Amino acid sequence: MNINSAIEFENVSKKFCIRLEEQMWYGFSDILRNILNMRKTNTLRKDEFWSINKVNFKIKKGESVGIVGLNGSGKSTTLKMINGIFMPDLGKISIRGRVGALIEVGAGFHPYLTGKENIYLSGAIFGMPKKYIDQKFDEIVEFSEIEKFLDMPVKNYSSGMYVRLGFAVAAHMQTDILLIDEIFAVGDVDYQKKCLTKIQELKNIGKTIVFVSHNEKNLKEICSKGILLHEGKMVYRGNIDDVLKKYKEYNLKN
Repeated sequence: MNINSAIEFENVSKKFCIRLEEQMWYGFSDILRNILNMRKTNTLRKDEFWSINKVNFKIKKGESVGIVGLNGSGKSTTLKMINGIFMPDLGKISIRGRVGALIEVGAGFHPYLTGKENIYLSGAIFGMPKKYIDQKFDEIVEFSEIEKFLDMPVKNYSSGMYVRLGFAVAAHMQTDILLIDEIFAVGDVDYQKKCLTKIQELKNIGKTIVFVSHNEKNLKEICSKGILLHEGKMVYRGNIDDVLKKYKEYNLKN
């Protein structure tokens, strides 16, 4: 892996199965193949499809990169593979640095724990020492703007409250790489602006940011580079303005 890279995808592919029953059987079969050290196959089985297919890219340390594409193009799958939620079926992913992610609303939260308890739980999941969480706790709470609901189980939170707390924790992680999915559709305009300002601060201190969004304005504000995915393949990479122009062309075609 290049010493200047934060993330490298080398011929990465990931497949999924449409039918649950077959997916379970294929999963068992793949585990058995791993145990027997058998080579992974690049052939699709019945009802399988490539979510990501032979994708190659490098993201340098400190870069802010937007990943765009039509629905089903493989954007979220790419983020989840960077975060280690999914493993590639083929190819290699290399990461240099600690990864933090805000990929799904409330991801990592335990519904029956309070907001306060989930700050510590989520922080621990992301490798934050309790002492560090103690130091940052007041900042996290202040940023979330939900102080009076901290002792309420998060299962009773609105989606907007989930986003506020989830983003507040993510924004204060000890991470080198921050992954953000399209989360700004939830929450009021003022809080969206606050989140964008925080991302800019993280960008300015050298954090690597990977941002999935359909919002052209947000992408231009946050990202200098972009990657366009289409039907699981990377079809264009360049500066964010050029990538968004290509994205519009694909929108017009479909």
